[in-house]
Amino acid sequence: MMPRPLTPAAALSVMLMLSAAANPAQSACRFLKPIGGAAEPVVEKRIGPDMPVGRTNWNTDFAVDRSFTSYRVNFQSASSSKGTFPLALFLLFTDGTNLQLVNSNLNLAPQQQRRFGPFPSVPGKRTSRFNVRVGSSTMPGSTGFSYRVSVEGCN
Repeated sequence: MMPRPLTPAAALSVMLMLSAAANPAQSACRFLKPIGGAAEPVVEKRIGPDMPVGRTNWNTDFAVDRSFTSYRVNFQSASSSKGTFPLALFLLFTDGTNLQLVNSNLNLAPQQQRRFGPFPSVPGKRTSRFNVRVGSSTMPGSTGFSYRVSVEGCN
């Protein structure tokens, strides 16, 4: 079951708070553990095809086991050729709502890296997971490209 998104008015309010609270100086950060994966914080995957029935492999959730002031995402192409990576990043909250932070098609050369964030935590909300979605039914040409991703919580 997909979490309920924030209403447009609530999302705008949160985005205004986030931009006002953003602090470029980051202190102690630690890697979040992927849910259902190995103990390693870096997940390596290949974008699978869209599935008319069943689940795609597009989503990777990272457990948020305590409060952080911000989050950042490390993304790297693991493919041997230039590729497009449809990337969406979400904070998922304990009340069943979510906040989309990024929705972008990244064009990356082999081994090229990108860092996203810091994304400040949302006041009054408890984050339960950080979701990274790589893949899109509108971008079938992305199928087969490989990547590495990790998420850090910072205080």
